[in-house]
Amino acid sequence: MSFFSKLVRHKTVEQLQAEVGSRGDFRRVLGLWQLTAIGIGGIIGVGIFVLAGQQAATNAGPAVALSFIIAGLGSACAALCYAEFAGLIPVTGSAYTYGYAVLGEFVAWIIGWDLLLEYALVVAVVAIGWSGYVQVLLNSAGVHLPEWAQQSMSAQTMQYYLQQVFGTHGVTAIAAPSDGHRFNVIAAGVSVAVAVLLTVRTEWGARFNTAVVAIKVIGVLLVVLVGVFYINTANWHPFIPARVVDATTGLGHFGWQGVLTGASVVFFAVFGYDTLTTAAEEAKHPQRDLPRAVLLSLAIAMVLYIAVSLVLTGITPYSHLGGDASVSDAFESIGLHWLSIIIAIAAVIGVTSVLFAFMLGAARIWFALARDGLLPAWFAKVSPRFGTPARPTIILGLFTALVAGLLPIGEVAELVNIGTLSAFIIICGSIMLLRARRPELQRNFRTPAVWFTAPLGIVFSAVLIYGLPWITYERFVIWMALGCLIYFGYGIRHSKLAHAGESRGP
Repeated sequence: MSFFSKLVRHKTVEQLQAEVGSRGDFRRVLGLWQLTAIGIGGIIGVGIFVLAGQQAATNAGPAVALSFIIAGLGSACAALCYAEFAGLIPVTGSAYTYGYAVLGEFVAWIIGWDLLLEYALVVAVVAIGWSGYVQVLLNSAGVHLPEWAQQSMSAQTMQYYLQQVFGTHGVTAIAAPSDGHRFNVIAAGVSVAVAVLLTVRTEWGARFNTAVVAIKVIGVLLVVLVGVFYINTANWHPFIPARVVDATTGLGHFGWQGVLTGASVVFFAVFGYDTLTTAAEEAKHPQRDLPRAVLLSLAIAMVLYIAVSLVLTGITPYSHLGGDASVSDAFESIGLHWLSIIIAIAAVIGVTSVLFAFMLGAARIWFALARDGLLPAWFAKVSPRFGTPARPTIILGLFTALVAGLLPIGEVAELVNIGTLSAFIIICGSIMLLRARRPELQRNFRTPAVWFTAPLGIVFSAVLIYGLPWITYERFVIWMALGCLIYFGYGIRHSKLAHAGESRGP
């Protein structure tokens, strides 16, 4: 077999479908609403508790609701393509498996390796943010952690210690740190706790996650149902504030351009449904329930996002919503202190479901890569006691704990999103390619207007990738280079398809 043929080898859709019934790696315990809860858990988090208010204050004004609608339409394009694939190939691995079926092994490896990092870093970023919420509640109760345990090291502190280890080598010496922050104990602790939860029986974790998502949704509904009685429609005028340009920085705000800028920011709050497709082999009725869960989770989340956006900008002037706890701040400003506390508690409880969804996704992708031979088979051993991929889950828990405990949130957040957007592009492109190559396949769900929907999803994702900071590209290239070394050094020779009859067509 030629070198190029090895890169594009893949199983047929029929082979993957046949394996669904024959595989016994996982126990099928997840129903439609548990799958939907995983999707909602992955979508609703800091977007609803932080970004809605912040983008209203800085970019869109009351029209932040339009920003969510625009972002939701872009995300929906990818969601519709995910839904078709989920019904067609209900196999663990999500975008990695779909890419393997259509584009071949090397592209599948790239997207799997890519998502493995992205999902893990989402866990770390959310854990750091979650720690901040928890410490606010602890401080209000008179409980204060030691300074060293409150936060991770700042970027400057980390650079100082690196210089102490490796020397300055002609670079200006960095002053000794002035603060005592060294390790974010709470962020690290919750990362490990979620990993342990995901290691035990999947249905236990799923039940916990469903309960957490229910609390989060109830909290959001409380915001809407109480807040609607305090809306002052004068706060909605003008709905799209006039465009202004800061004379000092030259940065523009508001106007239609501000609405679009807001959409590009909140776009990262309207995906996460892809995490539920990684649990395909743990679903009771995957071909029926996975497409429904993808679309249901996004639809429910979008309704809640839009409703909260309208309520927040209705009860208080949008210029007052720029804080890190904008929802709580809005209700505090109208004298509803009791509700602001409930919202903070709901945020602390609810954001754990984001950790659950993305760590579950990362562990299942790691497992799928190992099961296909692209990583050592040691990682593809299912726990005989719990029926879960315990090894990659625990390793991910320790890795994310170290990242969340040691690194500043800004350093971690810079790497998040580029992988997910890349996966969206591959999914949308693959669904068109499969429609052209195999139009006769029986599809439980068909992406409507696929030749319009899929290209639109590609355009949305490409534009947002273009807008990411340059440092993101640099670190992304380093991670991809490491992935290529592993694939060409190990995966290409140990792939299961290297020792079986490879398929040439999807």
